[in-house]
Amino acid sequence: NIYILMAQAKLRITGVVQGVFFRDSARNRAIELNLKGYAKNMPDGSVESVVLGEKEDIEKYAKWCEEGPPSATVESVNISWMEEDISLEGFETY
Repeated sequence: NIYILMAQAKLRITGVVQGVFFRDSARNRAIELNLKGYAKNMPDGSVESVVLGEKEDIEKYAKWCEEGPPSATVESVNISWMEEDISLEGFETY
């Protein structure tokens, strides 16, 4: 049996990440990686994303967030691992 480690993380992405299709692109990448969660614009101009899935896939998603879509300019990605919350379904953008 292969044990799959499920995890949940919150990412805060700063830089030019609003109005550049960051959230839609993040949703597409998350769906490709079979992650659930959300990405939303924050009042300070950053994007917050919470994702639930396999730890390895979350790490791939975080790596993608460091680049973002072509029109974004990412300054930093802060990731904090959280207790798993199985209430997340699908991937939403706000």
